[in-house]
Amino acid sequence: MATVTGPASIAVLLVDDDPLVRAGLAMMLGGAPDIRVVGQAGNGSEALVLAEKHQPDVVMMDIRMPAMDGLTATETLRARGGAPEVIVMTTFDADDNVLRALRAGAAGFLLKDTPPGEIVTAVRQVAGGLSVLSPAVTKRLVERVGESDGGSRRTDARRKLATLNGRERDVAAAVGRGLSNAEIGADLFLSVPTIKTHVSNILAKLDLNNRVQIALLSHDAGLLDD
Repeated sequence: MATVTGPASIAVLLVDDDPLVRAGLAMMLGGAPDIRVVGQAGNGSEALVLAEKHQPDVVMMDIRMPAMDGLTATETLRARGGAPEVIVMTTFDADDNVLRALRAGAAGFLLKDTPPGEIVTAVRQVAGGLSVLSPAVTKRLVERVGESDGGSRRTDARRKLATLNGRERDVAAAVGRGLSNAEIGADLFLSVPTIKTHVSNILAKLDLNNRVQIALLSHDAGLLDD
């Protein structure tokens, strides 16, 4: 990922088919001293080209766009080496499209009516390696996951979780229930730093990007039903 020296250290690519939305985002992000907008794209295809050219740290991605939608673009971007973090912008809270984007490795999502200050904060969080979904939102998303994926997803998820040790499996299940690190620590009688270490180990072992993906995988495996 690109590293920019100086005060504007976070490079952001804006992707939305509405020029007014892009202009608004550019204005609010441009006012932050540590953020700079390096490009704007009107669809997913343009986003892939500009991401390759500018190497942004964060991509703010609309879902519904012509030519190539934001979901396909997110999946393609996240499959690349040195992929930028992706924040999905949507009008609808916790729908199937958001879930697909999170499975593909998006760091989280924001509603398009999110206050400007929260959008700036979200960009900073994601650039720092954090997700932009609270445990409560994670829980709500997991609850929205249906059983329409069939048995293959469950089989694959259980195969992956079998690589975890018992304590890591407990932590993964707790993440799936939407608990914060502090709540998990209290539940398992472990310190918060120990929980953070377990979460990091789970992400590394399962080749996942963030705790939202841990939660979704736990649900897919039926771990929350155990």
